Amino acid sequence: MMLTDPAFYLVSIPAVLLYGISKGGFGGSVAVLSVPMMALVMPPTQAAAIMLPILVVMDFFVVRTYWGHYDRLALRVLLPGAIFGILLGYLSADAMNDSYMRIMVGAISLLFGLQSLFAMRADVQRKHNPVAGTLYGTVAGFTSFSIHAGGPPFTMYLMPKGLAPLLFAGTAGLFFAVVNVVKLVPYTLLGQFSADNLLYSLALVPLAPVGVRIGHYLVRRSEPAVYYRIISFFLLVVGAKLLWEGVTGV
Repeated sequence: MMLTDPAFYLVSIPAVLLYGISKGGFGGSVAVLSVPMMALVMPPTQAAAIMLPILVVMDFFVVRTYWGHYDRLALRVLLPGAIFGILLGYLSADAMNDSYMRIMVGAISLLFGLQSLFAMRADVQRKHNPVAGTLYGTVAGFTSFSIHAGGPPFTMYLMPKGLAPLLFAGTAGLFFAVVNVVKLVPYTLLGQFSADNLLYSLALVPLAPVGVRIGHYLVRRSEPAVYYRIISFFLLVVGAKLLWEGVTGV
């Protein structure tokens, strides 16, 4: 039982708070770090299962906080692809063992850590593109289903649009609220919500509104540049460790 293991709390508490801060609008794709952190002490599939109920609770607070602040066209372009990506994740779930999951989590962490660290971003103010939106939405849905890492592809599509911070955060909040509710169905079909996993979720869920409120406070008052770089560094470190564990475990 991990509830008596200090290592569980050592990685899970900051992981949940980081995800909440990101959902609150501060840190963008930094939420991708949460499952890799928890995967240091448990299988990635279990970490994802424990996180999902917590994310649904977070979504409630995010949508309520940013209600009325969202880009309707962005949601219309991205959500159909995201639903398809979730379906792809469900259909390929049996082929993904823990070693392959660690490889995927590690590779994604390294990729987006490098992207953030070296500020590789597209030009701003581009118009919405249904084809690109569907592609990025599909990738976001698939990675969100697998390891709750839909933030990076979502951010890569929406960041160039130059939305105001509150509008960006509100759009992301509503997008992932829909995605996470849809994910409950395949996670249930796959038997991910065991009694132990739900108990771990229950132990961590009080942190959900705390993280969201911290993120909302920071997005309105802080300059996130230094924060991005610190998190990018840890993405690289954790990503490299998980990638090595996955490769050696295959």
